[in-house]
Amino acid sequence: MLALEQFRDSTRAWLEENCPPSMRTPMVPEEIVWGGRDALFANPESKLWLDRMADKGWTCPTWPAEYGGGGLSSEEAKILAEELGRINARVALTSFGISMLGPVLLEYGTHVQKMEHIPKIVRGEIRWCQGYSEPGSGSDLASLGTKAILEGDEYVVNGSKVWTSYADKADWIFCLVRTDFEVPKHSGISFLLFDMASKGVSTKPIQLISGSSPFCETFFDNVRVPAANLMGRLNEGWSIAKRLLQHERTMISGFGLTSGQGDRGGTTSTTASLEGAAMHYRGDKDRLSDPALRDQIAQFKIDSEAFALTSQRSSEESKQGGPTATSSMLKYYGCELNKRRYELLLKAMGSQGLGWDGDEFEEEELQVTREWLRSKANSIEGGTAEVQLNIVAKRVLGLPDMLSLINKK
Repeated sequence: MLALEQFRDSTRAWLEENCPPSMRTPMVPEEIVWGGRDALFANPESKLWLDRMADKGWTCPTWPAEYGGGGLSSEEAKILAEELGRINARVALTSFGISMLGPVLLEYGTHVQKMEHIPKIVRGEIRWCQGYSEPGSGSDLASLGTKAILEGDEYVVNGSKVWTSYADKADWIFCLVRTDFEVPKHSGISFLLFDMASKGVSTKPIQLISGSSPFCETFFDNVRVPAANLMGRLNEGWSIAKRLLQHERTMISGFGLTSGQGDRGGTTSTTASLEGAAMHYRGDKDRLSDPALRDQIAQFKIDSEAFALTSQRSSEESKQGGPTATSSMLKYYGCELNKRRYELLLKAMGSQGLGWDGDEFEEEELQVTREWLRSKANSIEGGTAEVQLNIVAKRVLGLPDMLSLINKK
């Protein structure tokens, strides 16, 4: 315990000295740091904060120090998180490399691959995107058809992906490809890493009803990828894909904690308080005097607190072996909770939650309306709600697979 107390004292002192003042304020969308080769920093202190945290390895505190991570124990990482929360410090780096690729790269990658990519993820030097869904392969991801044919010491990739988050801004992609068409669909899939600047890669943003374009169509036309960029074994990429999805679903479940950032459906509005919305957006009429609304807000806050404690417990349990099928349970409930929050925000705002543009609406009000629309996609991204319920039924509750029983008959 003495060692942990000393770690807390030294961590607190370091943060007080090194966390810039503006990095102790609520995050605003335009200042979220995604990193990358062409990263832009709207706030110069964001770059300073990233560099300082990366030098300590604290953008990825529990990753091995050998690859640039913090090398902290789970107890030390918990203390770091508590001390960051104490000063309301911003997240230094938001990255799919951290939340999705990095954990499976550490688990399945070769030492050479780890040395090549992990330090750059930690420092925010490379921005990654995910090449999973295809026009005809969404929930049935294993039916994907993007193919990779080995020619000498390179794979030649042809096909397309869809709903590729920030593909137009990413430097590299972790991509599922089919390398064998003669085996059952869950076999014959491989996991490739390659540069988005490669010849033959192109992207096209998809305009959403919310007005933003975080997603893209991504096309591969005879893209040549070094065979050394194959992660894991040939034709065994499905195991990596499933593992990565568990990490992704754990990340998405955080939307229910109202701590998400950016266009993945998390909270970015400054109107985080339901009570504040109820009082502010009705002028001289306090909406909190409505007992029905007050009851709904109270129940939401109770459910949110219960979910936060459950998520924390699950996180502690998963540190021994990574996320499990429980991630589907958390993803499902977290997304439903996030959607419920936005429904309550609109109800609290009354008619001010109906605007799309116009001087009669404040910028924050218009932002909430767009975020409400965006939150609806939470039930689809990272695996639909129906897929998550099936996983929970089979992997968590141990219920029989009815389709298998029917086929046996």
